[in-house]
Formats: sequence, structure tokens, C-alpha cells
Amino acid sequence: MGKLIIDAHSHLWLKQDTTVDGKRILSLKNGRSIFMDEEVQMLPPFMIDGQNTAEVFLSNMNYAQVGAAVVVQEVIDGNQNAYLTEVQQRYPDRFFCMGMAWNVDEAKAVIAAGLKGIAFPGHRMHEPLQTLMPVFKLMEQEGLVCSMCLADDEQQVAQMAEVIQECPQLKVAIGHFGMPTTASFRSQVLLAREGDNVMVESGGITWLYNPEYYPFPTAVRRIREAADLVGWERLMWGSDYPRTITAITYRMSYDFIEKSSELTADEKRLFLGENAQRFYGFQHLPDLPYIKNMSE
Repeated sequence: MGKLIIDAHSHLWLKQDTTVDGKRILSLKNGRSIFMDEEVQMLPPFMIDGQNTAEVFLSNMNYAQVGAAVVVQEVIDGNQNAYLTEVQQRYPDRFFCMGMAWNVDEAKAVIAAGLKGIAFPGHRMHEPLQTLMPVFKLMEQEGLVCSMCLADDEQQVAQMAEVIQECPQLKVAIGHFGMPTTASFRSQVLLAREGDNVMVESGGITWLYNPEYYPFPTAVRRIREAADLVGWERLMWGSDYPRTITAITYRMSYDFIEKSSELTADEKRLFLGENAQRFYGFQHLPDLPYIKNMSE
């Protein structure tokens, strides 16, 4: 088998159609969406029907030699539990799909559907994370993984630390790489020291450093800084597909790491795939040989 690459943070949806904080989000044509009442390029323009499907993502994954992907959720995309249940059943070896739930009954429905975890966009919550403690306890009991994206403030970091201490067997992946462009970066990354089952994944890091653009040298330095804080074994690569590929290709979302001279081969191997394979338990990954471009 060739190189092992696993994406620890991605999104799928059939249609965006929701309201967040009173503002509209709605899929349009040609990759565009109404986002918080503003028309934006949400997807690449060739995704003309507004659908962000597993099949299109698999084509991107196969081209970029990405063996598997973790699919999380965000309230801005609407609840995609029904669609992700279908995706999990159809492609069990390629996707690790997470549901969305805000209470115990919804969490039980996620479990019954066969989804593998629950994703929490904590940065969009108005209540303390401890209000979800019954859900976290159920997830710990049932072996579900928790994906948590935090607000860039110390208060929510402290709340998450309490959750980790109360649920020591709960697997937790801190998303958006702890918001490395904000003052809470160090505190968020250090959550990986709060328990044996806590990881940090880099979903969205190319979006956060988009003004700098490829090959994102500051992002590479932040990844090394995080490794200095908690060790390479606690870090995973994530793309935040598909929103990030309006600016760069899917392969570019990881090959700035692969081509960096600041990281060793072992560090790249752990970060790009081996840590995620261990944490999420992926097996039976496909062999994806490199297919050269016609222009090469």
C-alpha cells in the first residue's frame, strides 16, 4: 500500500437550507450559497447543483490519494443526519460520519442510525458546554467520538477541560486546530494534555491562513508549535473540505505539509494519517496509486 493519508475534518450535505441567529443559509446554483444573508462562493463553481455529495468527495479523495475521511457537521449546513447515515452505510470503509445532537434523545437517535460520533460547533453555542454533559456521558458509554470546535475564548476552553475530566474515556477531537490565529490557540491545544483520549485536528487551517496563501509557512510553524506543546502523536490533519477548495485544490490542502522542509518524514507520517487511523480505527483502506496529470 502507498502513503497513508486520512482527512480528520470534512463536510458533506445534499442541500443547505437553514437559519442561524436569524440569518439565512441556502444552497444556490454554480457553487454559490446564501450565507448569513450574503451570497458567497460556498463550493467550487463546477459543483453546479449546490450538492456536496460523497461521490464527488470520493473522486477528490481518490485523485489526492486520501484513503478515508471523517465527516463532521456544522449548524450552518443544517442537520445532515439522514444523509450521513446513508453515506456511512454506503461507504463504511471510506467515511467516519458524525451526527448532530443537542440532547440525549437526539444522541440516542444518532447511535441507532449507526453514525460514529457527534460533532459540536461549540463556537456557535450560547449555553455552557456543561449543559451537554448527559450527552457526553452517553457518548462515553457508547464509544462515540466527540468532535468539538471551540470559540476563541478561555471560558469555553475551561468548560471543555471540565468535560474531558468528567468523561475520561470519551474520545475528543478539538477542531480548527485550536484556532491558531487567535489568543486561545495555546490553551486549546493544551486540552490534549487533559486526557489520554484527546486529539487536535487541523480542519480549516488553510482557511485561517488564506491571506498568506500556499504554501502556508505560518501554518506549518503553528503545527510544529502545537507538536512542541503536546507531541506529534496528538495531532491530525484535516482539510475542512469543501469550503477550502474554493481557494486551493484538495491535494494542496495537505501537500503543503508533505512538501515542507521544516518537518521530518516521521512527523508528516503521523500527522497526515497514522494518528487518525489509530484514533478513529479505520481499516481496509484502499490502495490509491498516483495517477499523473495529463499536463505532466
